[in-house]
Amino acid sequence: MWAEREHRSLGAGARQSVGRVAPTQVAPTEDVLFSETYMPVTTKHMIWAAALMGAAVASTVVVAADHDEADTASFSDAAADIGDLYAFHEGERLTLILTFDGYKLKSETPSYDPDVLYGFHIDTNADNVADHEIWARFGENAAGEWGVQIQGIPGFEGALVGPVDEVVSDDEAAVQVFGGFRDDPFFFDLQGFKDTLMTGTLGFDPTRDFVAAKNTGAIVVEFDRAALSSESVAVWATTGRR
Repeated sequence: MWAEREHRSLGAGARQSVGRVAPTQVAPTEDVLFSETYMPVTTKHMIWAAALMGAAVASTVVVAADHDEADTASFSDAAADIGDLYAFHEGERLTLILTFDGYKLKSETPSYDPDVLYGFHIDTNADNVADHEIWARFGENAAGEWGVQIQGIPGFEGALVGPVDEVVSDDEAAVQVFGGFRDDPFFFDLQGFKDTLMTGTLGFDPTRDFVAAKNTGAIVVEFDRAALSSESVAVWATTGRR
């Protein structure tokens, strides 16, 4: 299945068929998933507050990035290593994206791990306490097929469960989610960064992208922004390992 993977955008796209399986076969049940204890592994430490609901522009995008800390912090837990956190809205729809395990070639096997719990935390009243928490976890069925389960989406009761690399939606609640690997949207000129540090002179090349043609794990959640009942929010992401 992995050999068929191509580099695809994290943006909206057609549903992808990878061999659909029944939700109960893909991921652990709700009770199993959310009753166990998880030790915190990483937090996207650039916690940001943004007026995501503002109408001044068609779409406001906020990004928190944290790449390559593994080299400096001896952190090698790829499945739990948060790369980027994105938040943006288009019209009345709000999208949150968490990436992990970056720099993957399309021929490499993704690092899905059923023991890692991913979280989006949303503060709607500026008290630095999450008012909404969205939880995601990957699971594998008896046939070796991976799926994702996402729960806690504002405005939606229960969990969405489906295969990886495929958009899973509930039309009635107007929510959709994605878990899988896609072309990394992060852009960075690593060589230019190193040259700038060494010489003290800006040496960036806007056409040189260190992560070009690289895949990253991604968890994407889209829902109606009205479910937050706030004109501005703070968002951060965490991972935990049981």
